Amino acid sequence: MPELWGTQYNRAELVERLGDMRQLADVRPFEFMDGPERGARAVFIRNAAGLAFCVLLDRGMSLYDLQFRGVPVPFLSTAGAVHPAYYDPSGTGWLRSWPGGFLTPCGLTQVGSPCCDGEEQLGLHGRVASLTAENAAWGADWQGDDYLLWVEGRMRESVVFGENLLLRRRIWARLDSPIFWIEDKVENHGFGQSPHMFLQHINLGFPLVGSTTRLILPEHTTLPRDENAASGVADCLSFSDPVADYTEQVFYHDLSADADGQVEVRLVNPAFSRGHGLGLVLRYSKNEYPVFVEWKMMRAGTYVVGLEPSNCRVEGRAAERAAGRMQFLQPGEVRSYTIEVEFFEPGKVAQ
Repeated sequence: MPELWGTQYNRAELVERLGDMRQLADVRPFEFMDGPERGARAVFIRNAAGLAFCVLLDRGMSLYDLQFRGVPVPFLSTAGAVHPAYYDPSGTGWLRSWPGGFLTPCGLTQVGSPCCDGEEQLGLHGRVASLTAENAAWGADWQGDDYLLWVEGRMRESVVFGENLLLRRRIWARLDSPIFWIEDKVENHGFGQSPHMFLQHINLGFPLVGSTTRLILPEHTTLPRDENAASGVADCLSFSDPVADYTEQVFYHDLSADADGQVEVRLVNPAFSRGHGLGLVLRYSKNEYPVFVEWKMMRAGTYVVGLEPSNCRVEGRAAERAAGRMQFLQPGEVRSYTIEVEFFEPGKVAQ
């Protein structure tokens, strides 16, 4: 039963107070109209708990701009929500059309650094974020006394004589909660095994990220990606003001799961809004995402913290294969992944 502004209402009690449910919450499709974003399809979702976000149907169902109670949460790049026609698959060309935004899926067969795996040249972070959703649908429905807002679709990553993987994604929220869920299923429709690398690139920016922000992890061990990151291990859970010449640091955190196999990650800025506080929680299965990648980028103009549940590291497919860590999907195999995202209520942030 929804609880709105301190009062609970059942369905009948709520609808008699409204002309249209869009007075409280909305799910609305639209297209971008200008510049390199022109023609890109998207769906906007807003609920009564202060969540509002945009899902890019033509960019792997990435989540773009997101606000909680009017506060912008993610880092947005200068590229904008670029139409996938501008995607450059070579080398680091992915960055030329990467919008940033709250969440970018990476994979489905390649994550991380460009590399050559056998005879195949692979670009940064794979192809899935450039794929357009088919069978896209969206809506808002009553289920008993719960009112759900949702968008779903599927993206196919395939090539003749190669992989044929299908990603089904559903993103949904309730009317009255500062929580939403991202549910993914990846299925191998091919007749041979396929490499499978999958990472959720969650990008947090100002004002959630600041010099008073802290990353709160369960019991864990940390491995730096390289020598530059090794110099920052001691400070990897804290952040600074922007630095002009900062070089990115990447850390692999092996997180301890609870009795149910779940892990919880928090990014908290207790000083936000004169101590009112702002925080974000991620909850997911350690079995689904065994690696937690932290991308710490404090550079002026690219001021972002990446929280990245993953089934792999980010040195690229060739390195993953050489290290014996490569995961594969067998013909017909399906992997399911779920992430719960919650925003702390103002004044209730755990420090």
